[in-house]
Amino acid sequence: MTVTKALSKAPLIFNFLTFQAGWFACVLGAAHGKPWLGPLVVSVIAVVWLIVAPRPRALAWLILLAGVVGLCWDSWLLVMGLIGYPPGPVTPPLAPLWILALWVLLATTLHLSMRWLQNQLLLAALLGAIAAPMSYLGGAHLGALTLVKVQPALWVQACGWALLLPLLLRLARRLDA
Repeated sequence: MTVTKALSKAPLIFNFLTFQAGWFACVLGAAHGKPWLGPLVVSVIAVVWLIVAPRPRALAWLILLAGVVGLCWDSWLLVMGLIGYPPGPVTPPLAPLWILALWVLLATTLHLSMRWLQNQLLLAALLGAIAAPMSYLGGAHLGALTLVKVQPALWVQACGWALLLPLLLRLARRLDA
């Protein structure tokens, strides 16, 4: 690989790495009684991506819309009794702030490291159906949340994310146009 080619992939790799760092900050912060840690880290990450984005307004809209979708989705899971969160400053029926931060974080990847999926919505549906439930299961194993009814929660997550990820990718593509 040439130096030029490696440098052209640097933003993609950095985007992926900042997503991972933000995910762990949110999940481990929540698991260890510091639910403010993830939103703080994600705020910094989001500001950095907004500063360097070629279309910051489009990314800001995507962050806002993904946050609304995510807050509704995770709050619905909470109300349905499929998922539970440790006590925090926000009480049910709303999902906690660190979950909202994860949706903001996801939005920062839709224009960059997940851009390749924007035209492959069936593959995005499959990846959403597999990766999202595994992410929630990982969060549960780390102690950030509880899957109250494990099997139904994972099935609902799979079905929901098979729709949500393609929807968000389509939205990112539309905002980017």
